Amino acid sequence: QSKLANLLFNLELDRRLRAAALDVVAAAAHPGYAATELQGTSARLGGSRPQAAIMRLGNRLIAQPAARGALPSLYAATAPGVRGGDFFGPSGFAALRGGPGEAAASARARDAEAASRLWAASEEATSVRFPF
Repeated sequence: QSKLANLLFNLELDRRLRAAALDVVAAAAHPGYAATELQGTSARLGGSRPQAAIMRLGNRLIAQPAARGALPSLYAATAPGVRGGDFFGPSGFAALRGGPGEAAASARARDAEAASRLWAASEEATSVRFPF
């Protein structure tokens, strides 16, 4: 769900930047499965010790190092030719690990109407209005 929300929010930000004719690029990225201990901590805080243990094992066997998980974000922020609305993530096995590359976004993540509704809900929830 959070990946979908991030993509929708980014889509609406890109639309607003373009409408305001601002020379800014809004691109999105995801880290894949990075060994940050976030998964295990979340499971532990949720009261599931078995799930936390499984997550720790997954971090050791499947996940890529946290520093490698940061690469898609760095790529989105610095690579030449990145366009507004682009989406990046690991290019390896099941988009869980590997070097940065273009990532696939579902049709739901490209829904402009849903993106607009999420933006409005975010403004309502935070009482923050963006000027564009």
